[in-house]
Amino acid sequence: MSTPAAPPTLAEVVDLLHGWYPPATADSWDAVGLAAGDPATDVRRVLLAVDPTPEVAREAVDWGADLLVTHHPLFLAGVHGVAATTPKGRTLHTLVTGDCALLTAHTNADQASGGVSESLALALGLTDLAPILPAEDGASTGTGRSGSVAPTTLRAFAEHVAAVLPSTAHGVRVSGDPDRPVRRVALCGGAGDFLLDRLTASDVDVYLTSDLRHHRAGEFREHDGPALVDVAHWAAEWTWLPVVQARLAGALGDRVEARVSTRCTDPWQFRVEQGTPSASTSQHSPIRGER
Repeated sequence: MSTPAAPPTLAEVVDLLHGWYPPATADSWDAVGLAAGDPATDVRRVLLAVDPTPEVAREAVDWGADLLVTHHPLFLAGVHGVAATTPKGRTLHTLVTGDCALLTAHTNADQASGGVSESLALALGLTDLAPILPAEDGASTGTGRSGSVAPTTLRAFAEHVAAVLPSTAHGVRVSGDPDRPVRRVALCGGAGDFLLDRLTASDVDVYLTSDLRHHRAGEFREHDGPALVDVAHWAAEWTWLPVVQARLAGALGDRVEARVSTRCTDPWQFRVEQGTPSASTSQHSPIRGER
């Protein structure tokens, strides 16, 4: 009878994750790496999530996770206390008292091979991937991704996005002619409006990202460039989690059990669809009750 393989230490798992998503590549303002936990302890279970919310921390501890890996940091700005009287304090208190470590891979995971934008691109079936902004000349890593899809229309592509990404109240918003041909797609996981200027005169047919602002989107579309698809921030970045799960399984085998949290931590819970205004609504004002 063979002896079960010993679980890795937290230090070993951290080294793996840092090898895939080097902290040195994170933006200067970011807070990545190990936020809580003893590197000498064993890790048998890892929960993967986008956000380190109190509910996700409780999910990790209730499952018996030894490590919670999140995309977004728990502490991005300086704090003067971590009492359990605040949401962030409760998150940390839950993890520490439950013997669960916390590690964040944020902007260092955005640019990497096997990172957030690449995972989103692969989930949507893009091929011939290349960074929108290479980390250096000729690099395969960098910000965002562009690639090809089988010829389709903007409406069909948006419907494909809606089918692939986890469901949210945000849904999939689209700016452009529904019948526009789509062959080349650019995307950026998370908030990607900082790339709009670079894509104005590009050869892509559509740009997919999250958190697009009214004026930036409107001004971008005035140039008759790519169409826009705006998806929920959480949904776009969630596509990275199964990739990390598979990488952990490939590197550690049955020494570690990794699970992807399906808890939706998008801040929007529901939406109310607007119908046709009633006949009694003033034709001069779209806002009811306006005087």
